[in-house]
Amino acid sequence: MPRKWFTSFLIAVLLCTATGCWNRRELNTLGIAVGYGMDKAGDQIQLSVQVVDAGEAAPRKGGSSLSPVTMYRATGNTVFEALRKMTKESPRKIYSSHVRILVIGEALAREGISDVLDFLSRDHELRNDFYIVVAKNTKAENILKVMTSLEKIPSINIFDSLEASERAWAPTRKVTLNELIADLTGQGKQAVLTGVESKGDKEAGNTRKNVETIDSPSRVYYSSLAVFDGDKLIGWLTEEESKAYNYLTDHVKSTIGIMDCPKGGQLAFEVIRSKTVVKGKLTEGKPAIDVNLKMEMNVGEVACRIDLTKPQTIAEIKKISDQTVKKFIEEAIAKMQKQYKVDIFGFGQAIHRAEPKLWKKIGKDWDAHFVNLPVNVNVDTRIRRLGTVSNSFIEEMKK
Repeated sequence: MPRKWFTSFLIAVLLCTATGCWNRRELNTLGIAVGYGMDKAGDQIQLSVQVVDAGEAAPRKGGSSLSPVTMYRATGNTVFEALRKMTKESPRKIYSSHVRILVIGEALAREGISDVLDFLSRDHELRNDFYIVVAKNTKAENILKVMTSLEKIPSINIFDSLEASERAWAPTRKVTLNELIADLTGQGKQAVLTGVESKGDKEAGNTRKNVETIDSPSRVYYSSLAVFDGDKLIGWLTEEESKAYNYLTDHVKSTIGIMDCPKGGQLAFEVIRSKTVVKGKLTEGKPAIDVNLKMEMNVGEVACRIDLTKPQTIAEIKKISDQTVKKFIEEAIAKMQKQYKVDIFGFGQAIHRAEPKLWKKIGKDWDAHFVNLPVNVNVDTRIRRLGTVSNSFIEEMKK
């Protein structure tokens, strides 16, 4: 057979076996989910899914009185079952590839979250770049229902707020599905998740009234970190303790701190860089931890009588700053050792890296060793800038 005929025959065979876009999905048949909420409902799980109405979410002249999202709820023995049950009321199949936030109700988190996470880790539609948070003192569906002004879609508002808060503040922490599962399945570090709360008029939160006034009747805000023992929520850190956690785990990008001035009043400083190194070691045959924290900061606000033109004053501020940061970090460690008795800081992982032979003996029972673990905290701050003025004009007014 001539070469050209053979080539034509081969092309014809390949064309006959081609199936085209066999798994294509038309947009008008899908409901794009952007947020999941999971709550305890007796012995079952209630799944709330926030679905975008693309026509209402897009900007248009004159605005619209319709909500840009729709909420569907279903209850089942598993998350998968609840999701499929939604087809009884949703005219479109729920498509989950664009989920940005998963909110877990506090009651469900205290009972255990491993079962609900199993579905999320298996579903091929879900990406692993969404964030997981815990609804503090409320149900997850209540958080997802609060409408906001700057961002039309509540789930996107919760997602963006968490990213902004972690960059500019420090008590919050972004946690993805993969990170959470790693903490749940690994040794030497327990999991934490950021808590999200709602305040104000909860009834007005899911109506247009909430975005029609300057001061919204209901708001969603991030509070502090939730502490887990295994897959169960066991308690909450304060805002300052949550900040200490992020210092210890080297996740502080920028934040604001307050210190007391020598002669009364306070000074606010901006942390512009932070680097923490945690090292495990043996002291008299027992595990111990060294924490070395280096910070660079700018003076942000002065509300006290202090002369910043003098070098000795800068040295004194540095000393007070070192002591202030060291104190609240040590207090956070002490609380975890005495009250919750679980290692959320990853000290066990540091011991594992430094002393692998010892870890084989104590790793399975690490939290029992953590409660008596000596931790030496060293803080070294550097003041880079004093602002556009040296001394506060407030002192000039008092003269």
